[in-house]
Amino acid sequence: MSKTKGGAWALRHADGLWPNALALGAMLAGWIGGVLLMALGPAWAWPLGVLLTAEGLVLAAYYLHEFAHHAIFATNVANERLGLAMTWITGSCYARFGELRFKHMRHHIDRADVVTFEYKAFLARSPRWVGRMFEALEWAYVPAVELLMHGYVMLLPFLAEDRRPSRGRVLGVLAVRVAAFALLGWWSLPALLGYAVAYCLMLHVLRFVDAYQHTYDAVPLLAGGVPHDPKRDRAYEQRNTYSNVVSAGHPLLNLLLLNFPYHNAHHERPVEPWYRLPALHARLYPQGNPQVIPMRELIGAHHRYRVVRLRSDDYGDVVETPDGRLDASGFYGAVGVSFLTAV
Repeated sequence: MSKTKGGAWALRHADGLWPNALALGAMLAGWIGGVLLMALGPAWAWPLGVLLTAEGLVLAAYYLHEFAHHAIFATNVANERLGLAMTWITGSCYARFGELRFKHMRHHIDRADVVTFEYKAFLARSPRWVGRMFEALEWAYVPAVELLMHGYVMLLPFLAEDRRPSRGRVLGVLAVRVAAFALLGWWSLPALLGYAVAYCLMLHVLRFVDAYQHTYDAVPLLAGGVPHDPKRDRAYEQRNTYSNVVSAGHPLLNLLLLNFPYHNAHHERPVEPWYRLPALHARLYPQGNPQVIPMRELIGAHHRYRVVRLRSDDYGDVVETPDGRLDASGFYGAVGVSFLTAV
């Protein structure tokens, strides 16, 4: 591993300056530029502003993931400071960055979809109309489960006595964000409305990508950690991980998601920075590797099972065909496994 000079802000890899400068610049340009376009541009430019803001939010979310892995800077403090900034941009700041990182690291270490709030159990305990409401919202493409998970992060300090010390912090974060959005609405109601739409688009993009990257067991994170299971070895990890690339023929499109769809390569080497993942993927996995499932093959399943996956006890089936490819038509996918929520 080669590091650049620069003290606390030294890069982990010497070749990371320009890729990260360009990607972080694109993230800020989309996030801020999209808001300005929604507020100041002509009415016909409003949808473009929404899309730009959503893309900025998506890149910020995947940069949060990079900083959680300490893949960008050589020092923990630099990764954690920038990771904290990404939590504010993505609205995941009600949990501490360290809590988000801890949950995600358990996902890698335990080779499981670690869940800290079992929303399916919550729906099962709730009155029937609550479950029906969630099903209707998900049918209408409202990311209701993701919004529930984010809301639970905010409410937990007021529901669990052991989280009482976090109440002041959560209220402070809420006050700052409410004031910021009130100011945005006072300045431009179209920009405020557009930001809400862009945020929901970000949630949809993240959940679509997350849904089809694993067929892991969903395991609750208990006080003593995740129970060890010898079946969850490295072979299990790769066999139950999928690279749901945006496009196999046009790999540059994966930059829209900061190369996160090269997920087998990421799990093989979690500290590999985003800009090196395509090359690592090419070295590790030959062309035609069955673990690669282009997103175009998943769109139909994502639409068809948008309500089924809400209640399903598993993620559906991924079947290997006689020619060695994977049939993902019965792949329900996961929901509620976002790395943006930690409770």
